[in-house]
Amino acid sequence: MALLEVKDLRKNFDSLQVLKGVSFEMDQGETVSIIGPSGGGKTTLLRCLNFLEIPSAGSIRVKGETLFDSADRRGLSEREIRQNRLHFGLVFQNFNLFPQYTALGNVSLAPRLQAKERPDFKARRKEIFDQIEEHSIELLRRVGLGDKLNYYPHQLSGGQQQRVAIARALALTPDVLFFDEPTSALDPELTGEVLNVIRQLAREKMTMVVVTHEMSFAEAVSDQVLFIDGGVIAEQGPPARVLRAPLEERTRQFLRGYEK
Repeated sequence: MALLEVKDLRKNFDSLQVLKGVSFEMDQGETVSIIGPSGGGKTTLLRCLNFLEIPSAGSIRVKGETLFDSADRRGLSEREIRQNRLHFGLVFQNFNLFPQYTALGNVSLAPRLQAKERPDFKARRKEIFDQIEEHSIELLRRVGLGDKLNYYPHQLSGGQQQRVAIARALALTPDVLFFDEPTSALDPELTGEVLNVIRQLAREKMTMVVVTHEMSFAEAVSDQVLFIDGGVIAEQGPPARVLRAPLEERTRQFLRGYEK
């Protein structure tokens, strides 16, 4: 059974069709890279999978559990949307850190809020918060920021902020980690340090979907590559074939602008 199953996913904004029927599957531990032109639907796909947008049609399943199916006309409650999001972590283009919190505060915030819903929270508050802090510190060390725990975002470089964002996305132990062009706001020198963290996560078999314009990176870390254009998957397959010997002329046109 695939870990993530996406079938005929569609998203309309009024009369504008952005996703026109996207289907793919991925297994535990796989890395899928999504490439394609701006406006093709890549970010909208991630936002629908993470329930920041509700799909107009289609279905999403994780570990065999149906999170969304448009055949169910009942719709999703706010509580169900919040629960669905716990399956996924999302790293944005522009970090989206809370400026009033330190690196450690940013990473531990969501687990602390979630812990307050536990029935044993009042009796075990200090123990639970101590465990969350310990885990958050370990995540920051994992992304190479063990010496920046008490730094605020404005005291960190762009690459360091993005690594904090990765640690934050990992804090709730998601089933799938999404990256939306994680290096697009960084200069080339800082891009490398973020890509190195993602490479390490791939080696550790973290299940990931990465929207990227870094073609050599996509080829190196991916198990499969999806080329999305015009709201559909125009081509998909192993990275070496899609990026070096694409079958579709539209894919070839897109890749001519990149050095592989």
